Amino acid sequence: MKENETKVYLKVKDHSVSGEEFSLIQNSEYGFLETVPQPSLEKLPDYYKSEDYISHTDAKRNAFEKVYHLVRSYALNKKLQLINSFQSESKTILDVGCGTGDFLQTAQNNGWTIFGVEPNKEARGVANQKTNDSVFDIDQLSKFEPHIFDVITLWHVLEHLPNLEKQVSVFKTLLKPNGTLVIAVPNFKSYDAKYYKSFWAAFDVPRHLWHFDANSISKLFATVAMEVEKINPMLFDAFYVSLLSEKYKSGKMNFIKGFVVGLQSNIKALTTKEASSLIYILKNAKK
Repeated sequence: MKENETKVYLKVKDHSVSGEEFSLIQNSEYGFLETVPQPSLEKLPDYYKSEDYISHTDAKRNAFEKVYHLVRSYALNKKLQLINSFQSESKTILDVGCGTGDFLQTAQNNGWTIFGVEPNKEARGVANQKTNDSVFDIDQLSKFEPHIFDVITLWHVLEHLPNLEKQVSVFKTLLKPNGTLVIAVPNFKSYDAKYYKSFWAAFDVPRHLWHFDANSISKLFATVAMEVEKINPMLFDAFYVSLLSEKYKSGKMNFIKGFVVGLQSNIKALTTKEASSLIYILKNAKK
C-alpha cells in the first residue's frame, strides 16, 4: 500500500532505537494499521539491536526490569492455566517468537511437549538452555509436518511478522483440525492508545509492522476459516505500556502518571472491552 494513496492515521517515531519517523496507514481490506515504510527483511533485524529490547534478555538491571520479570512470572502462570483449559489430544505446543523461552519452560514442566521458534540468535541460545534444545530458527516453520500441534501461541509476536497473510496460512496448516491458536497483540482502540497517541509505546515502529483491533483479527483469520472463540484482556499491559509511553512523552519514568493512565484504561475496558492488549483464542471454523 502506498502512503500517498490513503489517509495517514498517525505519524509515529521509533523512540527506542533509530529515532526515525513512520506513518500508520489503515488497511482497507482488514482494518488494521500498517507501518509505512516497512524495513526490508535485511534491515529489519537492525531495529532490534538495543539492550532495552527486554524480551530478548533476562536482565534485571533496574527497578523497571525487575518489575517486568515479577509481572512476567504471574503472567506465565496465567498463560499456563489458559492452555491447560483447552481440550488437547497430546499436549503438543508450538510457541512462535518464544524469546528467552520462559513460557515454553513453564509448559514443559507441566507435561507439555514443546517446540519453539525464535529468530534472535542470542535469545534462542538462552531459550535452548532452558528447554533442552527445543527452540529453532524461524525457517523451521516451513519444515514441520502439517497438522501436528494441539496449540500454537504467539505472545506479542504477530505484529512483528512480515508477509502476514502467508504466516496466517502457515499457522493454519500446522494446527490440528481441532487445535487452538492463541494470539496476543496490542489493541490500538484502547484508551491508553488514544491517550498517548504518537507516544503510545505499543506502536513500537518499525518492529511492529501491523497494529490490530478485534475486528481486524476476525477478518484476517476468517480468510483461513478460523473463528475468534473468546477474547481475554491483558490487564498488566496497560500499566507497562503506559509507563513506557510516559518515558517517551516526557523523557522520564513517571510511575504515578503511568499507573493512573493504565488504571483508567483498564476501568474503561470493563465496559468497552478495549483493553491495552488482547488475547484472541481462535478455533478452526466448523464446516
